[in-house]
Amino acid sequence: MATLLAGTLLPPLDFFIVNLAIPSIQDDLGGGDILGQQVVAGYAATYAVTLTLGGRLGDLYGRRRAFLVGLVGFALASLLCGSAGEPGLLLVGRVLQGLTAALMAPQSLALIRASLDGRDQTVALGFHGATLGLAAVIGQSLGGLLVTADVWGLGWRAIFLINLPVAAVALLGSLFLRDPHTRGAEKLDWIGAVLLFAGLAGIVIPLVEGRALGWPWWCFVLVVAAVILLRRFWRHESSLDGDRRMPLVPPGAVTAPGVRVALVAVALFYSIAAFFLVFSEHEQTVGRTPLQASLDILPLGIGFLIGPLTVPYLVRIMGRRIAALGLCLETVGFLAFAGLVAAFGQTAWTAAPLALIGFGQGLALPSLIRLTVTHIPRAFAGLASGLVNATLQISAALSVAIIGGLFYTVAGAYGSTAAITAVSILIATLLFASALLSLRAERVPSLDTLSEIHRARQPEAAPEVRRRELTGGDLNENPARPSKRSATGRTRLRARAR
Repeated sequence: MATLLAGTLLPPLDFFIVNLAIPSIQDDLGGGDILGQQVVAGYAATYAVTLTLGGRLGDLYGRRRAFLVGLVGFALASLLCGSAGEPGLLLVGRVLQGLTAALMAPQSLALIRASLDGRDQTVALGFHGATLGLAAVIGQSLGGLLVTADVWGLGWRAIFLINLPVAAVALLGSLFLRDPHTRGAEKLDWIGAVLLFAGLAGIVIPLVEGRALGWPWWCFVLVVAAVILLRRFWRHESSLDGDRRMPLVPPGAVTAPGVRVALVAVALFYSIAAFFLVFSEHEQTVGRTPLQASLDILPLGIGFLIGPLTVPYLVRIMGRRIAALGLCLETVGFLAFAGLVAAFGQTAWTAAPLALIGFGQGLALPSLIRLTVTHIPRAFAGLASGLVNATLQISAALSVAIIGGLFYTVAGAYGSTAAITAVSILIATLLFASALLSLRAERVPSLDTLSEIHRARQPEAAPEVRRRELTGGDLNENPARPSKRSATGRTRLRARAR
């Protein structure tokens, strides 16, 4: 588990840790603001676009093998970044970091899904969520600390080279990893992979680059082309059948009951990604120093770290409605934060709603991940992990582009306080919508194979599939055994199946 968590920690950590080091990179290598933007965007765009492919490669060729290749590749790419003597070499290293991180990160969640069940899986997902929170919280402050400390005269290079000892320890721990559910013996759908990569790139690149460049015309052209490519990708995937032509993203797995609703809930949940940007901008506007700003946001980080660790205990009380609980707590926290800022401006009392937001986020993140991956058959655990992570990354880019743009527009007209108040209310609304969707997804039974999903779509077979899910029985054993549910219950199941 510790090894898998290292693979969970490194990719988001390398996204956040670079932010406060950008001025030092620009001073050393030149390149100005364009270099700083490309250092962030090169990694973020590559990582988001290739996550789904990385997860699927683990399903096909072995998740442990994919994890090791990604881990070693990420370490070598970090070494390249840390030793780069010119901007071009640094950008190549950042792209390679994004590619290898997209291969490594999905395997962590996939192996948790494939190897663990019941309470063990719930606890593991809690640690997984806490690790994501840890990466987001310490990333920015650690970057500033390493640059300021100038360890061994490395300066900004230390933010990349610090990955090497973590990767070395994880590499030793990988000797104990097992992957009991790898499919193997299937060919990769290269046509689907190219179509998916191009389609996602057409969405992610404008989102990452568009606002900083003033939304040039080619951003809109790319989005239109991306929609066409993704539609072509879906038709291509639907046309494939047979063992030797397994699609890259099996439509049956993605359209399994509850999956789409859960993915939309995940996307709405991660609208909070924009809050970190606007909070930092607001703090600078009101005259807070970087150290003061990091202390102001600290309660959110503490709440985020505590939240996932309480999930196994809250499950006993709330059942599987933990995601909705966390999202509702976040909603209340954002509304309280907006009210305090609007009424009093910069005040120490905002620490309480920030802590509540962090705690709710810590509850919701692992629960939403569990909700999504358990609705996708276990054999496609890598695909499930890639889809979840890609949804989080694309949602983050989308929220920064839209919500960040709203913040700057309102701030220019009415001031930073009014802008962050409006943004907080908008995020609260999106989180509440996510809570409603998570409740809807929770009511849908999870099916563990594609054959069960196909049978569930047939009205006459659906009650038997539901009976297996509810009783834990095998459809092939004693099929004539009467259901323990009442006639009313069977009628409801048939209605739901139709």
